[in-house]
Amino acid sequence: MMKSSNSPLYLLPCLLMLLLLPVPSLSADPDALQDFCVADLNASILINGFPCIPASKVSASDFFFDLSKEGITNTSNLNFNVTPANVLSFPAVNTLGISMNRVDYGPGGLNPPHSHPRATEMGLVVKGRILVGFVTTSNVYYSKVLTRGEIFVIPRGLVHFQKNVGKGKGIVFTSFNSHMPGAVILSTTLFGSQPPMPNEVLTQAFQVDDAVVNSIKSKFGS
Repeated sequence: MMKSSNSPLYLLPCLLMLLLLPVPSLSADPDALQDFCVADLNASILINGFPCIPASKVSASDFFFDLSKEGITNTSNLNFNVTPANVLSFPAVNTLGISMNRVDYGPGGLNPPHSHPRATEMGLVVKGRILVGFVTTSNVYYSKVLTRGEIFVIPRGLVHFQKNVGKGKGIVFTSFNSHMPGAVILSTTLFGSQPPMPNEVLTQAFQVDDAVVNSIKSKFGS
């Protein structure tokens, strides 16, 4: 006996498809409901972003930010420096779903393997020879050495790095589709967290002994 076409069971596949379809409002930062929302960084209540300062207190200078200054790169053995223009340093981008970084590299400078959990990244090489690489969730590694005028894109959440392989300095400007893309740096996350990640987890994951893990942790203050 055939089931009636009016049975609710016939609606289940359609409902499942609707649930699995991408929801645009969840694919990036929420859409703004006003022209601008310059962030009140001193607010005590945060709801997936910052509340706005009153429009009467907004000035023209709030909408401009200087990324022309060279960052100091020799403060660590990584020999690079990031100057961010995200909501914390440039409050005008609050709720706009966009931010930028200026990244300066000394010779051999490395922006170590990391990921951005809330944004896709696009970068423009302005100076130097920059090796850009990332690894997919299928563990496939893609890379290329870029020079002035070339751009790259890193899909959201994938582990990636940039390294200056030229003889001189390097400069890269990057942009993100989030006002606060976040950064998970693998080395400091695994070996410099507070409280420290248990040695038994790291020794088993990396198939090394305690001495190796403790040695690496000592370099990251954990």
